[in-house]
Amino acid sequence: MTMTDNSGKKHHAHTAGDIKLEASYDFIVCGAGSAGCVVAARLAEQREVRVLLIEAGGRDTSPATTNPASWPMNLGTERDWAFEAEPNAHLNGRRLPLNMGKALGGGSSINVMVWARGHKSDWDYFASEADDPAWGYESVLGYYRRIEDWQGQSDPHRRGIGGPVHVAQPATPQPLARATVEAASLIGISPFDSPNGAMMEGPGGAAIADLRIRDGKRESIYESYILRRPHRPNLTVLPYALVSRLLLEGGRVTGVEVVLGGVARTIEAQCEVVLCLGAVNTPKVLMQSGIGPQDELQAHGIDVVQHLAGVGRNHQDHVAFGCTWEYLRPQEIGGGGCEATLYWKSDSRLDAPDLLQCQLEFAVPSPMEVGVPPPEHGWTMFAGLARPRSRGRLRLSGPGPLDRMIIEPNSLSEPEDMSAALATIELCRELGNHRAFGRLVTREVVPTQRNRRAMERFIRNSAVTYWHQSCTAKMGRDRDSVVDHELRVHGIENLRIADASIMPRITVGNTMAPCVVIGERAADMIRAAHGL
Repeated sequence: MTMTDNSGKKHHAHTAGDIKLEASYDFIVCGAGSAGCVVAARLAEQREVRVLLIEAGGRDTSPATTNPASWPMNLGTERDWAFEAEPNAHLNGRRLPLNMGKALGGGSSINVMVWARGHKSDWDYFASEADDPAWGYESVLGYYRRIEDWQGQSDPHRRGIGGPVHVAQPATPQPLARATVEAASLIGISPFDSPNGAMMEGPGGAAIADLRIRDGKRESIYESYILRRPHRPNLTVLPYALVSRLLLEGGRVTGVEVVLGGVARTIEAQCEVVLCLGAVNTPKVLMQSGIGPQDELQAHGIDVVQHLAGVGRNHQDHVAFGCTWEYLRPQEIGGGGCEATLYWKSDSRLDAPDLLQCQLEFAVPSPMEVGVPPPEHGWTMFAGLARPRSRGRLRLSGPGPLDRMIIEPNSLSEPEDMSAALATIELCRELGNHRAFGRLVTREVVPTQRNRRAMERFIRNSAVTYWHQSCTAKMGRDRDSVVDHELRVHGIENLRIADASIMPRITVGNTMAPCVVIGERAADMIRAAHGL
């Protein structure tokens, strides 16, 4: 069987029944998300190397995935892990839905397609934590130049041309997006040609968003790195397969066990296994394989292979609060509905923006606890926290592959996060009620609170996730770190992690682009280690 992507190239069909699996591969990459696709594709450039890429989901070319504006239709479907957090006292007992991509391409196949590269201080912090300057901003700029095929204004030092990742701004941004940048400028927030590059080296700013849309359609990282590149017979893609555990001999990984069609099967790795399963499933597989906090493993009858206290700890996520206005008259939705973004500081003494705002060109319903329905025609600004102080944790509910993870994000548990939440909403309201929007909106719908106590209640009732879970197997040198500067799991041979879970701290902005960098760096380090 073959299939054809929208570039006209033919590829082997990626359905589990079409795959003839070998007993072993040189490298096994677990998870075909924004990092895993990069790792597998780069390793497979060495034609003598046999690479297996395993993914729990499949590939879907329905309008919900190809049409940029249809991304909300993916939430809660078979393309979504549909995780849910535990009740949180700091959110008035609410549970946050924590959607995550379950498809070839991972989150890049169902997300809002915003390309946000992280702040300079993020990457310099990574370098400091890892004691490795190769993770620093200047080094990472080199990766972005390799990665990008930037369609905008030339910036040779910061932007790349000719790479696998098509990045472009909307050709004709909607009036709402232009009004957002104009209003920001009029209240003293500098406008930029792009939210990446120079804007992410200083206090922030406002700009038309950089997006992953090509010819009006979504382009996932799977498409960029695998489908749109020359077919490589040494790369096997296995969809609809659940990685259940690592195979270990002492402290050395020898392969993986996967559940395929309800049947467990083992596959050997001659060189390395790379976990790219995301901030929930990577710690899950580690712990269920005997790698993690000793007390957590023993509570579920799992033999401890390597005690690592930090597995499942340090959970971080961007949290947002929907501020909504009613349109004067219905407006069109451009791209994926997010065409403008803003980063700013709540305190000028901070080293980077701690406020993140993403403007959506449609009205997003607030959680039912807010008690205010959305207008029939309106728009929402997700006023969020770019540098949350709150830290959560993940725990096992059982030792089996189908046992769910217990996710405790602890959102808004730190008082600094409440202060930042008040600041981001105040800024958002100043923007949305500015005269620059006078020709577009009639009224502010939510929030309507005026005193601090009522506003804090609104914040706890309205908080939602930006879907950027990360940091649960962090890189570093302290007792809670899980991987070293080369992404090798401490105390375990032949095992690396390459996904958002290795971040010591969540990056400013959406996490897809940083995950691509993590994938590129992982591939470089693996190739160097094996002389490829």
